[in-house]
Amino acid sequence: MIGKYSVLLKDAIAELSAQKLRTFLTLLGMIFGVGAVIAMLNIGEGAERQALKLIDSMGVNNIILNAKDYSSEELAEIREESLGLSMGDIHAAVATLPFVEAYSASKKIRVHDIYSEERKSQAEVLGVTLTYYDHANLKLSAGRWLNETDNARIAQVAVLGSSAARELFPNLVDSTDEIIGQYVKVNHVWLTVVGVLSQPPGDKNEFQGVQIGGDRYRIFLPLATSIQKFSSDTLASELDSIKLNIIKGSDPVIAAKAVEQLMQLRHGGVDDYELIIPAALLEQQKQTQQIFNIVMACVAGISLLVGGIGIMNIMLANVMERTKEIGLLRAVGATQQDIKEQFLAESFAISVLGGMLGIVFGLILSEIIGTYSGWAVSWSIPAIFLSLSICMIVGVGFGVFPAIKASKLNPIDALHSD
Repeated sequence: MIGKYSVLLKDAIAELSAQKLRTFLTLLGMIFGVGAVIAMLNIGEGAERQALKLIDSMGVNNIILNAKDYSSEELAEIREESLGLSMGDIHAAVATLPFVEAYSASKKIRVHDIYSEERKSQAEVLGVTLTYYDHANLKLSAGRWLNETDNARIAQVAVLGSSAARELFPNLVDSTDEIIGQYVKVNHVWLTVVGVLSQPPGDKNEFQGVQIGGDRYRIFLPLATSIQKFSSDTLASELDSIKLNIIKGSDPVIAAKAVEQLMQLRHGGVDDYELIIPAALLEQQKQTQQIFNIVMACVAGISLLVGGIGIMNIMLANVMERTKEIGLLRAVGATQQDIKEQFLAESFAISVLGGMLGIVFGLILSEIIGTYSGWAVSWSIPAIFLSLSICMIVGVGFGVFPAIKASKLNPIDALHSD
């Protein structure tokens, strides 16, 4: 049985090779169709993986509260009702909301100058709680994170983001261990570098309209140091951002509503903060990605349909041109099933060849799109097998009608045809 089919495929390839231009033009439809499917799925897979990485940097189990920016006049009015985000808000949430198991907070320092012995920098400087590192899913490439001793002693130490370290110490960036122990001056305060962060995943600073991923271009100090050593606006809130880590299994949306109610009570009903739910952003991203995939799948499906019509066209042309050959085969004993299998083998061969070339084209196309658009691209092995399978089904499916038509030709009429 295997030998029979191998002979059929060999004859099919030989027949297609005899009509190179016609075969090539038919292949183009399958190549473009499969290539579109592969590129679409690769881009979709890359977007999903990048979204997961970005959400991971925000913490999918976190509820984030960010202070809003106001003008001095607006802030003066708001402070009559609300003091803004503070450690009191955190303590109230931990004490009254059972689903809150941990927290982190940060305070942005007003910066005039940042420089090392080598260069200046425009990096952002944050005073942070010791738990900020874990809640932001940061990784160290050298040194250590801030500890309890640093905070208790109001130590003048700092951890540099990867981009900030590269800007301040360009000659040492290839060996981050050498940056540890170096000095950085922020405004009037000299800080000892105790750690350098790894480059975070992805290259986007925004996700679903929310600013993220800026930790690479930040300098981190103990929160106590930032409060004691650096001056701030008298109307500024104690904290600029709070992350509340909720227990796994809790519904983030319901938890966020409870947090919102608590903050409204503590802030006198003033909406001077922005509440962000990373889990909800992830769900929104998935819905957007699903719509994108459906639209692209429809476009790719149309391309494959056109390719299938091309296969039917060439097979019908072959039937017309080989009518005498079909009659001769029937005259020497070939059955209708033999004729049908021969033409189906040709459809199968051209669909497999078009599918394989389409896979190569799709991989190249997705890389080109990713390079020029800045979109994330990730190869998906299941997508490759799916595309090839669909291509084979389409090719053979559109080859059934010509094969049946060829098998039902009357041998006598076929031998006497012009």
